[in-house]
Amino acid sequence: MHSDVNESDGAPTLTNHSGNDNTVSDALHCDNPLARGGWAGGAAAAPGWRAVPTVPSDPSVDSSGPNCGAILLFSFYVLDQLERVFLRLGHAETDEQLQNIISKFLPPVLLKLSSTQEGVRKKVMELLVHLNKRIKSRPKIQLPVETLLVQYQDPAAVSFVTNFTIIYVKMGYPRLPVEKQCELAPTLLTAMEGKPQPQQDSLMHLLIPTLFHMKYPVESSKSASPFNLAEKPKTVQLLLDFMLDVLLMPYGYVLNESQSRQNSSSAQGSSSNSGGGSGIPQPPPGMSFYAAKRVIGDNPWTPEQLEQCKLGIVKFIEAEQVPELEAVLHLVIASSDTRHSVATAADLELKSKQSLIDWNNPAIVNKMYKVYLGDIPLKTKEGAVLKPELKRDPVSTRVKLKIVPHLLRSRQAAETFPANIQVVYDGLFGTNTNSKLRTLSLQFVHHICVTCPEIKIKPLGPMLLNGLTKLINEYKEDPKLLSMAYSAVGKLSSRMPHLFTKDIALVQQLFEALCKEEPETRLAIQEALSMMVGAYSTLEGAQRTLMEALVASYLIKPEVQVRQVAVKFASTVFPSDHIPSRYLLLLAAGDPREEVHGEAQRVLRCLPGRNRKDSASKQMPSFPEMVYYIQEKASHRMKTPAKYMTGTTVLPFNPAAFGEIVLYLRMCLAHSAGVLPTSQSLADMQDHAPAIGRYIRTLMSGSQATPSSSSSKSGEPNAVQIYIGLLQQLLAGVGGLPVMYCLLEAVSVYPEKLATKFVDKTEWIKSPEIQHGSLLALGFTVGRYLAKKKMKMAEQPNVETHADFLPEQEELIQSATETIERAIQTLGYFPVGDGDFPHQKLLLQGLMDSVEAKQIELQFTIGEAITSAAIGTSSVAARDAWLVTEEEYTPPAGAKVNDVVPWVLDVILNKHIVSPNPHVRQAACIWLLSLVRKLSTHNEVKSHLKEIQSAFVSVLSENDELSQDVASKGLGLVYELGNEQDQQELVSTLVETLMTGKRTKHEVSGETVVFQGGSLGKTPDGQGLSTYKELCSLASDLSQPDLVYKFMNLANHHAMWNSRKGAAFGFNVIATRAGEQLAPFLPQLVPRLYRYQFDPNLGIRQAMTSIWNALVDKYLKEILQDLVKNLTSNMWRVRESSCLALNDLLRGRPLDDIIDKLPEIWETLFRVQDDIKESVRKAAELALKTLSKGGCASVIVSLTTQCPQDLTPYSGKLMSALLTGLTDRNSVIQKSCAFAMGHLVRTSRDSSTEKLLQKLNGWYMEKEEPVYKTSCALTLHAIGRYSPDVLKNHAKEVLPLAFLGMHEIADEEKAEKEECNLWTEVWQENVPGSFGGIRLYLQELITITQKALQSQSWKMKAQGAIAMASIAKQTSSLVPPYLGMILTALLQGLTGRTWAGKEELLKAIACVVTACSAELEKPVPGQPSTNEILQAVLKECGKENPKYKIVAISCAGDVLQATKEDRFQEFADIVIPLIKKNSPESIGVRTTKNEDENEKEKELQLESLLGAFESLGKAWPRSAETQRCYRQELCKLMCERLKLSTWKVQLGVLQAMNAFFQGLMLLEEEHADPEALAEILLETCKSITYSLENKTYSSVRTEALSVIELLLKKLEESKQWESLTPECRVVLIESLGTMETDSRPELQEKASLLKKTLENLE
Repeated sequence: MHSDVNESDGAPTLTNHSGNDNTVSDALHCDNPLARGGWAGGAAAAPGWRAVPTVPSDPSVDSSGPNCGAILLFSFYVLDQLERVFLRLGHAETDEQLQNIISKFLPPVLLKLSSTQEGVRKKVMELLVHLNKRIKSRPKIQLPVETLLVQYQDPAAVSFVTNFTIIYVKMGYPRLPVEKQCELAPTLLTAMEGKPQPQQDSLMHLLIPTLFHMKYPVESSKSASPFNLAEKPKTVQLLLDFMLDVLLMPYGYVLNESQSRQNSSSAQGSSSNSGGGSGIPQPPPGMSFYAAKRVIGDNPWTPEQLEQCKLGIVKFIEAEQVPELEAVLHLVIASSDTRHSVATAADLELKSKQSLIDWNNPAIVNKMYKVYLGDIPLKTKEGAVLKPELKRDPVSTRVKLKIVPHLLRSRQAAETFPANIQVVYDGLFGTNTNSKLRTLSLQFVHHICVTCPEIKIKPLGPMLLNGLTKLINEYKEDPKLLSMAYSAVGKLSSRMPHLFTKDIALVQQLFEALCKEEPETRLAIQEALSMMVGAYSTLEGAQRTLMEALVASYLIKPEVQVRQVAVKFASTVFPSDHIPSRYLLLLAAGDPREEVHGEAQRVLRCLPGRNRKDSASKQMPSFPEMVYYIQEKASHRMKTPAKYMTGTTVLPFNPAAFGEIVLYLRMCLAHSAGVLPTSQSLADMQDHAPAIGRYIRTLMSGSQATPSSSSSKSGEPNAVQIYIGLLQQLLAGVGGLPVMYCLLEAVSVYPEKLATKFVDKTEWIKSPEIQHGSLLALGFTVGRYLAKKKMKMAEQPNVETHADFLPEQEELIQSATETIERAIQTLGYFPVGDGDFPHQKLLLQGLMDSVEAKQIELQFTIGEAITSAAIGTSSVAARDAWLVTEEEYTPPAGAKVNDVVPWVLDVILNKHIVSPNPHVRQAACIWLLSLVRKLSTHNEVKSHLKEIQSAFVSVLSENDELSQDVASKGLGLVYELGNEQDQQELVSTLVETLMTGKRTKHEVSGETVVFQGGSLGKTPDGQGLSTYKELCSLASDLSQPDLVYKFMNLANHHAMWNSRKGAAFGFNVIATRAGEQLAPFLPQLVPRLYRYQFDPNLGIRQAMTSIWNALVDKYLKEILQDLVKNLTSNMWRVRESSCLALNDLLRGRPLDDIIDKLPEIWETLFRVQDDIKESVRKAAELALKTLSKGGCASVIVSLTTQCPQDLTPYSGKLMSALLTGLTDRNSVIQKSCAFAMGHLVRTSRDSSTEKLLQKLNGWYMEKEEPVYKTSCALTLHAIGRYSPDVLKNHAKEVLPLAFLGMHEIADEEKAEKEECNLWTEVWQENVPGSFGGIRLYLQELITITQKALQSQSWKMKAQGAIAMASIAKQTSSLVPPYLGMILTALLQGLTGRTWAGKEELLKAIACVVTACSAELEKPVPGQPSTNEILQAVLKECGKENPKYKIVAISCAGDVLQATKEDRFQEFADIVIPLIKKNSPESIGVRTTKNEDENEKEKELQLESLLGAFESLGKAWPRSAETQRCYRQELCKLMCERLKLSTWKVQLGVLQAMNAFFQGLMLLEEEHADPEALAEILLETCKSITYSLENKTYSSVRTEALSVIELLLKKLEESKQWESLTPECRVVLIESLGTMETDSRPELQEKASLLKKTLENLE
């Protein structure tokens, strides 16, 4: 049979001239001829098939009605043809023949299904049934899929036909070769349009397995894309939905119809029976019954096929065949797949898209939520409408674990209600949750608290709080989780204080938890409570009282953290004038722990009204009220066990609290008296005495007038008297200078009433340190009292009569200088107090001749003294300082005048100011300033203004800054004193002098110091004056020459003016005033000042910068104009300063400010680059470079914010450009590049960010130059600040580096400290508390610290060790394998020579071993044993370097103590010789070195002695054998040292003794050896008496007593009193007896107790 087949239009055309095949096929292609409108168009039935008209007649002639005959005839004909096809099939013997027949006849046969004739349709069905059997048993046979698909898509096809066509497409498509399947894949998609859902599902079921084999073009251009889906949004949606279900489908799932859905695990734990779908089988998580059914389809995939399908879907998404946005969820779900291949592929794809995906897109967020939660049966209409078989279950926990991290990236997710709260509750309390999901859900709560906007978080608050409290109450297994829950409560409280305000029970609950929880959770609770404080600051009435009671009860708990937080509550919740809370803080100020009392003191001593604008009226309690409150509490406490016993006295409060109470009362007193309260500086307190006196008088007189009504309780003593009573009570128990001062003040300001009772009371002046001060105070008090009585000098009690009080008077005088100052002040007062003082001029001459170099402070004191002595009795010093302020004072009428100001002025101006000795000139200038300031109204001063001015001008040209500064300040004062005419003359003289540069010549004699130290190399041409010349010309240019004085006030502000002496002159105020007066001239001034700051002359530069800082930063435009103009000035200095100024101005500024000037700046700078002077050329180059770099950086920042998506392709290149700028030596360029980098990572690909982080890591760890380290800190800080989500995604690379960076050993340079702060910020902002952070990144932290320890740089090694110690301290116990890793690294670092900083390794080892001693007891492979650690550490003790050796010994002591190992023999062989070598006999033998070196050596020796004793105590082992060998020797060694050493060593020895006896086994019954013990005790008792009788140092006595106390306790316990021989007892009783008069009451008490114990033994 011969046939030719032509391919045309995609369907085969057969022309067969001999057989009937063609006819059959043609006939089959014809459907009902009437329906087609006649036979003539038969060919149209199947395009490309030629119809051969064999029908006898044309039935279409009669078009009016059906021609039954023709139809009948036609159906017979078709049936006949179908029979033939049957026949052909029957004859087909090979697969090939069968395949040929099928491919020819299947499409046309299927078309016949549309026949109206029952018979035809029946026949076709028979044929198809036969065909199916044949095909099914022959898997190799191919079907004409392509033709069938065309036919399937024919819009005119009847549904009956298409329904059958798709059956064969389904059958044939999977049989096609893979390439052919790939080729037809797009057609499957096209075929889906407009078809019924089940058929679409079938087509997708065919398509999905093909995706695995598809090849996609590398560059995704729309034309080359195999699936052109852009125009088919509906198909895309269908496909994505189906793909999602495929990805959700678990492997090996079987849809078991009998399986009921009873045990549904829906998010809210509700069984879906309520939906009435009880008969529906349980679908897989995340799917509905219907979804599962359609994925399984007619022939389910095997697990392997399903894996390929899923991989195919991921590839399809990777190839960007669908919009990225739509497929994010698919990748998230695929990344949670249980098969590694799928999860990895999806993960990689997600990572690479990370930066492009907008996690805040509501579409993405809502999809994630929908999948996570499933269809929750809501009570709404839609909820009810959903058919049970369509209801989706929530996804499995595994998928949830992948979804939540993405929700954590999204601000939108945090604010999407109610899904956000449903996810939180599901993760915390759902039936299938686990600890990982709980942790993530808590992170999500944190995320909501931080990012959810105000309006959206409102409804969430109560639900979040309920969830957290429920979790805290019910879930106790995981402390880490609990910690997170607590800190979430804290965060919530700072976002929504109103939620908490009413709920004081919650505070109580947290406080209780803080008392009871595990240590690791406590930190979080403490943090949470600290954040909650703010919520309670508005409490009123009963609520406030309740809070008071709560805080009071927690302030006395044993746990220090609880007390710490209670203090925070007391200080923050109540206003600062709330008496009960102040009282609680005062009690806390007496707490033994620093962290509690420190905070309480800080709050109490914080001065009111410093930086707040509000009225100062309500910021402290009123004095009387506070006093009454304290008095009431004190008398109550005296009746309870709360009282404090000290020696013979009983106090209501412990001394620390009592001291604070008294000082606080003094602050209240000051506040009520209307002055600024302070309690820290006696000098400041004294300035306020007159005001306080006035207030005390009012209080007293008020109560004197109406004694009964002075307070509600009639007859109660006045507040002032109670206050004095409290002061006395405290002084009787413990002394103290400030307290003494308070008493003195109270008495002095109103002596008539208050001093009487103290005339004969001196017995409470106890401690020697205070005797000196107290005596002076007492003398003063008594003296004042008697002076008031106008008694004669002779009857004043002489201070000397009390000399028997003062055992060591000279020791108490602090330092020579202070004494000299006192002496000078006193000398100055002689002529003030005595108008007839005969030696006034002699005294003044002496003061002026006492000039020594470099004693600037002293010259200020001398200045004051000269001023007082010169004016004599009319000086303000003659006033009663307690009652009158300087301003109020007028000299009494009858005083004798002894004013020698004219003479003094003459001597200073004509002798000292012109002296050839520069020190004398400087001193004279200071005295002159003092005279002008203090005696400004004196006629003598007013009439000599010109002479005084020229004196000051002459000093202006001095070489030292202070003289210049004093002189310039003086000139300003002189100008202010003159009248208008004086002022004009003064200005013109000053201008002339400065501009012509006439200079005072100093006579040069033999002794003249021509050059002071350090001034060599300065030009002697009045260079010093150039600054003032410039100031002068600046004033002249403004045609306001008198402004020069204002400039001088602002120009140099020497540090001296900030000291107490300097501040008294009040120049700060004058400078502020000058600033205000210059304001009108700013527009002209500013541009020039700015340029001046870059002047090559240092003096001018400093002066102008000072003025600049005082006046400007708001005149950018004017500055820029002036700079650009002066870039081409004819003076090189101006050109250079303009370039440098421009450079500074451009740096770190957004270019928008200067954009219009840019072209001109560029052009001019390029011209200046060819300047003839090299320094100018360099300056121009610098400015150009900054302009390029700074400009680029700020452009990049703008781009990242305005068009992030478009920037992504170029981010990598921009990054590498910025990298070079990061290491620029110009710090501003470096900063702007880091700033830009911080923004750029947001838009860059993940891979680029990773490379950047690796680069920075490398720089930090390997480069030595500081610039690299700085750039790392700046960049990562910027990323953390501007792209926090990027940092969070790469936390594992960044945070460990930040942790290491935090521990950099900062030299005194500021830069390194700043870097440490940057690193600390990066770390703290991104970890859940430091402790949590270490736990979270332990693995990475250990890796990076190990790397640091192996570094070539010593500094880095030491830094690594400090970081390791920090890890060990904060994780309290490290577990294997980390412990092993850390110790191995530290021990490896120890080998080899000693280097600077190596001691940090030893400290770290000691830290780790102490923290983890329990873990070290268990042998773990790869973990160094205790033995190895000790070997290594003891080896280091033998190193020569003395400083290092001290640390090594201390470390060995700690390790021995922690591990309780006995290595005493080895250790003693190292340490005992060291003690002998550093004995007092051998100290100070070699004195050939200079003093400094000797001092240093002594310090080192002292340090090693102390360290040696301390370590011996720690290393003393619990081993009878070792103790037997060493107890005698060790005891002897200690006893010798007690007799011979300084107090510090004695203290160290006594502490070692304590440890020695604590562990001495002789003192236990079972190890008794009475003789040996007796020997040791005798030796000890003989030597310890030295310490017990050490009168000077109470700390030595205290320690010695505790050794005795321990011994007696141990002897009692082991019943070995007989070993304490009578000789020992006598010695001890005698020494203890001497302590009965001890200055410290508590020691008196203890000594007498111990003495009684010993006496009772007799």
